[in-house]
Amino acid sequence: MDLDETTGTAAPPGAEPAHGLAELFPTAYRQGRATTVPRIVVKPAPLPPPASALVPEPEDLDAALAPVLNVLAGRRLAALTGAGVSTDSGIPDYRSPGSPVRQPMTFQQFCSSEAFRRHYWARNHLGWRHLRDAKPNAGHAALAALEARGLLTGLVTQNIDLLHVRAGSRAVVHLHGRYDRVKCLTCGAVIPREQHDADLVALNPGWRERHEHVADVEVAPDADVVLESTAGFRITDCACGGVLIPDVVFFGSNTPRERVAAATAIVDDAAALLVAGSSLAVMSGLRFVRRAARAGHPVVILNRGPTRGDDLATVKVDVGTSRALPYLAARLPDLAP
Repeated sequence: MDLDETTGTAAPPGAEPAHGLAELFPTAYRQGRATTVPRIVVKPAPLPPPASALVPEPEDLDAALAPVLNVLAGRRLAALTGAGVSTDSGIPDYRSPGSPVRQPMTFQQFCSSEAFRRHYWARNHLGWRHLRDAKPNAGHAALAALEARGLLTGLVTQNIDLLHVRAGSRAVVHLHGRYDRVKCLTCGAVIPREQHDADLVALNPGWRERHEHVADVEVAPDADVVLESTAGFRITDCACGGVLIPDVVFFGSNTPRERVAAATAIVDDAAALLVAGSSLAVMSGLRFVRRAARAGHPVVILNRGPTRGDDLATVKVDVGTSRALPYLAARLPDLAP
């Protein structure tokens, strides 16, 4: 693993420098005051599998999904979804085989200084509307249909894009938060993202227009965009003076306990767990696979590429969720009264 000299953190092979301190704190570096720059040790995000790990889509869907139907038929399900469910809606993910290596900003970085927050908000200011404008795909619609028929106890998603809700799902736990809200770390106030965006537009006239081409070219999974320099971007704090942060779970922070409890109830109330579009690379999702397996409940995983839960799966199929989920929704029988 190479050492990123700008940040002093370990950078995964092939990764671009994540959020270089020389760029974030240019004045301190020009004046030789590097000791005034926060020293932050960042645990790198899990690396995506290589492109060679991607298995071709099955040509015979009947044969590929027959074991899934055999396992799930007659059982009430809980669903756990990840970024792979939303890729067909135009939202990229972090860990599909062959995905670019990325280093998202951590909670510790965001909280450490205004320079990091400026860098984050400048990029998110360009990218967040990509999530707002995305549309649910056939996989989202299939899960909503299964819930409407009483086959799902609920849905636990690691996605922040709200596409399950837009598709009609109701019993949804947003494990990693929602892109459409901003919260204050001091007073706890919650602000609509649209309102915060308007405040940033007022503080930075013309910024979006000058950088609009960047948002169109490359948007990261967390609504960040690739932007080389954010110098001059102005941010705003809460009315109480506290730091504003997106209402999402950053790398390096924990999922709120009440959210974990709500997700656990959904999983415990089901007789089987269906995992769709998640590599289960982080513990926030993997814990539910382990819990279902410990309870003796079947676990079905539908994902393009390997997952950390493969050894716990009753059935694992390398297949896209926009293809597999509508197939299952059309063929799973109603539960007996």
